Amino acid sequence: MKYLLTIFIFFIGLKTANVNQEPAFQKGEWFKFKMSYSGWFKAGEATLKVDEKRLNGKKVYHVVGKGKTTGAVNFFFKVRDRYESYFDKETGMPYKFIRKIDEGGHTKDIEIEFNHEEQKAIVNNKKHKKIKTISTEEGVQDMVSMYYYLRNNIDISSLKSGDEITTNMFFDEENYGFKLKYLGKETIKVDINGSKVKVKSIKFRPYVMAGRVFKEEESLTLWVSADKNKIPLKIKADLAVGSLRADLIQFKGLKHYFPIELEN
Repeated sequence: MKYLLTIFIFFIGLKTANVNQEPAFQKGEWFKFKMSYSGWFKAGEATLKVDEKRLNGKKVYHVVGKGKTTGAVNFFFKVRDRYESYFDKETGMPYKFIRKIDEGGHTKDIEIEFNHEEQKAIVNNKKHKKIKTISTEEGVQDMVSMYYYLRNNIDISSLKSGDEITTNMFFDEENYGFKLKYLGKETIKVDINGSKVKVKSIKFRPYVMAGRVFKEEESLTLWVSADKNKIPLKIKADLAVGSLRADLIQFKGLKHYFPIELEN
């Protein structure tokens, strides 16, 4: 369960054409996800919430992601993770990222400030009381801001099933080149806000590093709603031992109408 929220937030990492379209989200949007292990055993829950703030005189969105283990899992591996991102309301570029985690006693407390003009990230490792300045790639995103940036810029019309997409992300103290494959459209069944419904989705397969955590490079599959909201619906990860799933179970504050079809 160590990678519970990290896997969940890391999964959306694609880069598409920057198109001029109506924003996909707004202040007050909130998601809740159920995390389960090997398809049936409830492992925990995660939430994402959007707010508006001012940071150094700039209007920003402030997104907080929280993840925790629940029930019996807490007795042998307790997780309490918190991720925060402050990013520009107009451009979507991140200014500040916070990662504060406790995963079975393994802790991190990292704060990153981005200087996009100089393409640098100032990494403050509060746990070890060390500050580093690291060069970044142009247009780099953090692992939270990336998803919200892409919701405003995804253009699926230019993609064909099998197309591979790449992007750049900065996480902890490293730049990451991230790649995933577009798998097309699919209507899936979900249980949201207490109702079983069908939702049209777009499907992706991110590439990850096979080894201790993931079974193989193509171990992750994710589904995002195909409407204007582009909300995360489901993610499945095949791990070296077992599998992990995140399913959207509650939401509120969507900017756009969310089309669904009730199950018969």
